[in-house]
Amino acid sequence: MKTRYTSLVSLKKNNVQSSERVVQNANLDLKNANSALEDAYNSLQSIDAPQSGNMKEMLASRALIESGRDLIKHNQGWVEFANKQLLQAKEQLRTDMIEHEKFKYLELEEIKKIIKKKKLEEAKEMDEIALMTYSRKST
Repeated sequence: MKTRYTSLVSLKKNNVQSSERVVQNANLDLKNANSALEDAYNSLQSIDAPQSGNMKEMLASRALIESGRDLIKHNQGWVEFANKQLLQAKEQLRTDMIEHEKFKYLELEEIKKIIKKKKLEEAKEMDEIALMTYSRKST
């Protein structure tokens, strides 16, 4: 049954679906950020510092370790950003779901009013028909 809220309900439903997709993408981004951070930690742990050798090897090892630490800092920032994005996406999804439920409720109430009105009209018609048939029988 179509009401004045039907189009709004479908629009809000589309908003909820798009927000769900955004949350899924944010979850995927967070998962990727966490795995990149874990990989950076693993690669840093796999670097062996030279115990002996010339100064070039020591400096190269030090530069490699610094690079690994910088990568870890970068990935930590990425994880924090992905967490913030996920929280924002979840909040938007919650807001969209509330709006959708609100308009769904209004549509349901409108449908109830229409049904009640139709039942009342049918009852009046039945009363009218009963009066007409009763008056025919009594004459």
